[in-house]
Amino acid sequence: MSVRAWRAEPYRDALRAGQGPLFLRRDDGWLLPLDVERWCGAPDSADVTVLARCRGSVLDIGCGPGRLVAALAALGTTTLGIDVSQAAVDRTVQEGGAALCRSVFAPLPGEGRWGTALLMDGNVGIGGDPAALLVRVAELTGPNGMLIVEAAGHDIDERVDVRVDDGRGARGAAFPWARAGTRALLGYAETTGWVTEDQWKTAGRSFLQLRRR
Repeated sequence: MSVRAWRAEPYRDALRAGQGPLFLRRDDGWLLPLDVERWCGAPDSADVTVLARCRGSVLDIGCGPGRLVAALAALGTTTLGIDVSQAAVDRTVQEGGAALCRSVFAPLPGEGRWGTALLMDGNVGIGGDPAALLVRVAELTGPNGMLIVEAAGHDIDERVDVRVDDGRGARGAAFPWARAGTRALLGYAETTGWVTEDQWKTAGRSFLQLRRR
């Protein structure tokens, strides 16, 4: 269901246009704005701090339109983006990156050998279960592999059903999603075999650098 949701017209159309409005909408009507313009732009100052920490080959999980994949490829880093949206994959390739239309929970190239995995832009919410996602990422990274994950900007730990919504009446199917702040992610990391190496905030965004135990 979540795969179909991210292939829905509101998300596809926003990526093709390079702009929103676009939201995740809960059934109670609450809206979480999605920063499509930033996703479709060049890496910003916060992204640069992430790129500088990447080591070895990089797997960008939920790569979206591919700004990080393309930037790493331009640096000569072996990088693959994965996303369940073909529109996202197409845009990543157009930007010069390599990408596959595939779920993180499906079989992937290089399993157990990726040097760094990325979960940016709220993608720790994929599948609605951060602990299960961190376990899966550990399977994908190599021994002593690294994960850089972006946390929610405030102290939260929630699992909800949401829909992609353009704010103008078009919306996709419901799917499970999660949001986790830094404190919650530290707890998930501890219980899923990750050691926290660093945490930082920049340009209003929060990140953790984790290493496989």
